[in-house]
Amino acid sequence: MSVPLFQLASDLSVSRLCFGTMTFGEQNTFPETLSLLNEAYRAGINFFDSAEMYPVPQRRDTHGRSEEYLGRWIKDQKIPRNRVILATKVAGPSGQMTWIRGGPNSLDSKNISAAIDSSLLRLSTDYIDLYQIHWPDRYVPMFGVTEYDPTKQYSSVPMEEQLDALQKAIENGKIRYIGLSNETPYGLMKFLHLSRNSSLSPKILTIQNAYNLLCRNFDSGLAECCHHERISLLAYSPMAMGILSGKYFSSGGTPPDARLNIFRGRYSEGESRYKLSDPVVKAAVLEYVRIAKNYGISPASLAIAFVLNHPIIASVVFGATKLWQLQEVIEVIDIHLATDIILEINEVHARFPNPCP
Repeated sequence: MSVPLFQLASDLSVSRLCFGTMTFGEQNTFPETLSLLNEAYRAGINFFDSAEMYPVPQRRDTHGRSEEYLGRWIKDQKIPRNRVILATKVAGPSGQMTWIRGGPNSLDSKNISAAIDSSLLRLSTDYIDLYQIHWPDRYVPMFGVTEYDPTKQYSSVPMEEQLDALQKAIENGKIRYIGLSNETPYGLMKFLHLSRNSSLSPKILTIQNAYNLLCRNFDSGLAECCHHERISLLAYSPMAMGILSGKYFSSGGTPPDARLNIFRGRYSEGESRYKLSDPVVKAAVLEYVRIAKNYGISPASLAIAFVLNHPIIASVVFGATKLWQLQEVIEVIDIHLATDIILEINEVHARFPNPCP
């Protein structure tokens, strides 16, 4: 079994499964990370996604460790650099992560340049294949918030300045392509418009937003933009942080090492979106679990196969802390969801639309 590839650009082909590394250095030790990455690579996964702020929950003591582990794996295992596609992200303004350039307070050219250089060092590489803006430097409702409030807008760094910094990094050979993340239709189209009259236009390839059975907001506006502008979605959180496995609503009790249990009260971005106490979330998950069982596949397999089925999705950014979880994800490549299953999924979605936006 080998994970198939998707051609993002003439010289950039990525596996349909992308290993997200945000647990490396927190939930996973380096030896565990090594085993997971080796197994993924053997299965044909060549695409690995990280971020300067990882692992999560983010804290000073572990900052940058996910990138470090990824870089150490490539170096220790003597993986040819041209055989893997490395994606990482620059943190947007936060003010809370004071250990990252004082906040970071903004996403200006100075911060972008410093972030790229630091990521290159941690990854032990000369270049990054896909460099992404983790979240916008402007007010945007996200992580569970869906309604835009114009009174919350603040003075932000012009997109032109951000694009200029990224263009310089490309010219200097530090990054190859650009991606956005946690973006809106306005943000995507504005970036594309500003890049249109420059050499950057063909360099913006992807948007990395959440997409799963409990969050299909992408289809409302962004899907049309991506379709016409030939931007591919990298779908993160295909399992809705593990909720779609059904483990949090199991009659046998929730596993104590499940992420939302381990980090309860410490991971606001996850808990604000994936509300385990919401009866609508529980009802929707149990319906998807029922569909999976009726068709003889695991709930996790159903969740990931559904995301892979989307025509605009280039790769599914998944996470795994255990080898058996990774193997389950890899085996989804051979699962085809018949029309009857899609119809049942859409019926549940109609009753419980996007409970985890």
